[in-house]
Amino acid sequence: MYLFLAFLLVPLIEIALFIQIGGAIGLWPTLAIVILTAILGTWLVRTQGLMAMGHLRSSFSELRDPSEPLAHGAMILIAGALLLTPGFFTDAIGFLLLTPPVRLAVYRYVRARVDVQHFEMGPGPQYPPGRDDIIEGEFEEVKPRDPNAGPSGWTQQNIGKD
Repeated sequence: MYLFLAFLLVPLIEIALFIQIGGAIGLWPTLAIVILTAILGTWLVRTQGLMAMGHLRSSFSELRDPSEPLAHGAMILIAGALLLTPGFFTDAIGFLLLTPPVRLAVYRYVRARVDVQHFEMGPGPQYPPGRDDIIEGEFEEVKPRDPNAGPSGWTQQNIGKD
């Protein structure tokens, strides 16, 4: 239901804003604002996205929970889509999502309503904890050779055989 309302109301709001702003400042300044916000938004999304990617990489390398940098990256992606969509309302929402305090507030709002069942991250189990002198590996058991069987063919010297 909410998605239907969004698809219905957002275009209506955009049309109303285009009519009001276009009537107040004229056609060409209105189009110039739409084009400039798209260009500025693209630049901001790129810089914010690179920063979010750096935060995500550092959370992976430090084995921290990556959910916050992932959420920030998703919101920056949504902001980019909104900023490339022509309109004043979508531009305003897009620019709001590019500000870190707004993204943090949205993340905290969503996080409070999500119940994480299980999260695990790290190098795997340690055997036993605190022992770094144990090396994990694979082995294959070899049957012992009968000592009365004589030399194995590996130890005989093959003299005169080329």
